[in-house]
Amino acid sequence: MVKTARVRQPKTLSTPERILQAAEKLFSERGVDGVSLREITSSSGVNSASLHYHFGSKIAVLEKIFELRAQPIADNRMALLSQVKLNRQGIPELEDVLRAFLQPAFESLNTKQGAAFTLLRARLSFEREEIRRRVLDKTFNDSSRLALDALTKALPGLAPAELHWRFHFLLGSMVYTMAMPGRIESLTEKAVDSSDGPTALEQLIRFAAAGFRAP
Repeated sequence: MVKTARVRQPKTLSTPERILQAAEKLFSERGVDGVSLREITSSSGVNSASLHYHFGSKIAVLEKIFELRAQPIADNRMALLSQVKLNRQGIPELEDVLRAFLQPAFESLNTKQGAAFTLLRARLSFEREEIRRRVLDKTFNDSSRLALDALTKALPGLAPAELHWRFHFLLGSMVYTMAMPGRIESLTEKAVDSSDGPTALEQLIRFAAAGFRAP
């Protein structure tokens, strides 16, 4: 008797996974405040009792999405920042610090949910301060402070206020570039492709380094 090969069935998503997947897509399209719990349950095919049982609230759903998507980015940043080499004076190379901070975020674009989460991260900039602080502070503060410490070592002559402003501009450039709004493609008739992640990363490092070194 000839044995037939067993066809492996795709893994069925659990109820929490379905809720998170639906919420992430909706949040990335319309923002957190623009999406209701009813829409999340309808899109995920679950009832409201299931959502409340697994998460309790819409903000708890958002926090779980960030735990799954953003925490690996933050953890990778901290690992890379801790590995940046120092010269004999204990000073790291500025470009090495910038790469350690930026690279994990750009690499996340290659993951299955990378595009949706990147748009969600960009939209979060326009949410209520309470939401921004509750989610972003919890996820990214430790890795961002480690980056600031490394930048301080790399630029010992730069005043703290200047350093903080330039880091602020770095964050804005990173989020905008990763969101790929298509403006530079339109202005250059597609001569520049901001969806080319490796090129975008290298260009941003070069741009940011010049900004941090400016008088």
